[in-house]
Amino acid sequence: MSSLDLPLGATTTRAELAQAYGGSPHGGGIVPANQSQNIFVFSDPAAGREHDYTFDGRADDDEYGVLYLYTGAGQSGDQQLTDRNKSLLNHVQGGREVHLFVADGTVGDSATVKQRYLGPVVVDPVVPYVERWSGEDGQTGRRLYVFRLRPAPGVTLALTDDDVMQPAHTTETLPVPWDKDAALETAAVPLEQHATDSTTATITGGQRTVIRREGRLVTAYKAYLEAHGHVVHRYQIRIEGEKGAFLTDLYDATDNVLYEAKGKVLREHVRMAIGQLLDYRRHLDEVPEGLHLAVLLPEEPSVDLRKLLEVEQIALVTQTADGFAGYPLPPADA
Repeated sequence: MSSLDLPLGATTTRAELAQAYGGSPHGGGIVPANQSQNIFVFSDPAAGREHDYTFDGRADDDEYGVLYLYTGAGQSGDQQLTDRNKSLLNHVQGGREVHLFVADGTVGDSATVKQRYLGPVVVDPVVPYVERWSGEDGQTGRRLYVFRLRPAPGVTLALTDDDVMQPAHTTETLPVPWDKDAALETAAVPLEQHATDSTTATITGGQRTVIRREGRLVTAYKAYLEAHGHVVHRYQIRIEGEKGAFLTDLYDATDNVLYEAKGKVLREHVRMAIGQLLDYRRHLDEVPEGLHLAVLLPEEPSVDLRKLLEVEQIALVTQTADGFAGYPLPPADA
């Protein structure tokens, strides 16, 4: 249930919220209200387009239920996980409730925006945010942090069809820098804060461990490649007719190799890596001919999985005590 004296789906204004609960009535999409220990998040996809991003809105539901994406604060330059973004990221540790609103027209003929109350939310405890990049005409813009919001325990958000993220109009592949924050080393929300029958309670700590293991693996391999003088980056891909965007794990521009990393060596993980690589390759028209595909794992998989990769002509690189086995890859015509 919501602690606000406001029904789900009702409309209000920022000024009315500030008068009742504190916080600034002006500007900013993330507004801490210190006097009431709340954080108000104001989503406005139309305004996002003005600031060169289109990542806000309800994404497709996943195995954990409803997912709403919200681009963090910072209208110019690379966004940082500081100030208001930090307060949202660490809202559980700070003892704050988060309440999500979406712009819904204006009050009469005025410029005052009506805010429709979707309900209380929590930052996803396993993957709190994803890194995305703005950009047009193939040119990299600025780094954005897109928060992954879930309904708070016991809450059904007052979402409408208008709140669904709009699918991309075109397919776009954007080369982006590889940033240290991509490894998701930030502290995730403690799971014990959500010990209810809600969707967040079904998320296991084991999955969070796998994600972090994968991030550290990619970080270590990136450093390894750069120590050998290689240029490394990633690609952000948006698909026409689909929502959101996704990032490849790692592209070695020096050897023309696209890597997909997994934090475990189970069959389901290796099979997923193969499928991702084949899908990514279809959209990387700007890379030189002879692109290698490779799976990066924390240890050797089974003999049968190694044979599977060999049949699919996908290289295998694994982490060892003193480096990485399987590197360098053989020439493309070997």
